[in-house]
Amino acid sequence: MGAGSLIMLIICGVIFSGGTILVSKFFVPRTYNSQKHEAYECGVPTRGDSRVQYNVGYYLFALIFLVFDVEIVFLYPWATVLREVGMIAFVEILFFISILFLGLLYAWKKGALKWQ
Repeated sequence: MGAGSLIMLIICGVIFSGGTILVSKFFVPRTYNSQKHEAYECGVPTRGDSRVQYNVGYYLFALIFLVFDVEIVFLYPWATVLREVGMIAFVEILFFISILFLGLLYAWKKGALKWQ
């Protein structure tokens, strides 16, 4: 698999995504009304301004979730090739997990894991 395959994959991706957007522009019927521009919240009509400030704790909780979600993405390939790469990969993954664990301890100490 060389550079040609990568370039072909990028070209096919751009053609496929651009093609579907163009097809939807030409063949999908359009209707314009004022309700399309309103915020939809579970069928309940909104009152007042829909833009409200959220507590930063929700944002921090989501970021911590994403960090550990990405960790799992890195652990799966590592687990499949562990026998081939040996002890070096095991030490590196322990270092990786220890850094994430320190981040978890820091978030716990700062109170980012407390649900409001």
